[in-house]
Amino acid sequence: MSEEDWEYIRNFKPKEFQCTCCGTDGMDLYFMNKLQELRDLFGAPMIITSGYRCKNHPAEKNKSVPGSHNQGKAVDILVNRSDAYLLIKLAMQMGFTGLGVNQKGDDRSRFIHLDTADDKLRPTVWSY
Repeated sequence: MSEEDWEYIRNFKPKEFQCTCCGTDGMDLYFMNKLQELRDLFGAPMIITSGYRCKNHPAEKNKSVPGSHNQGKAVDILVNRSDAYLLIKLAMQMGFTGLGVNQKGDDRSRFIHLDTADDKLRPTVWSY
């Protein structure tokens, strides 16, 4: 996304979404607008633990086909308990096409994956 595009994303900063391996920002504008709309409905800060991942990112490198993070159409959000439930409910209402749930273990490691990828070969909702 361009610097001008980020001006319209009020509650997030580009650094939150940069690839942790190379620092690249490859987020999709449509996805980010949808995420901002979700944030508005959620009504609370959303901590992004993973955004864009380049093809050399360890999580992408081992895949046969790069995933939705590599397309800039996915995030992992640190959230748990009733907040996780609310986030899932709102994301489903808004039409996010991929929803991964990891709610095991310590609260600091629980997250929800959201994406807008159009890959028809995977389930819409899954758990880790």
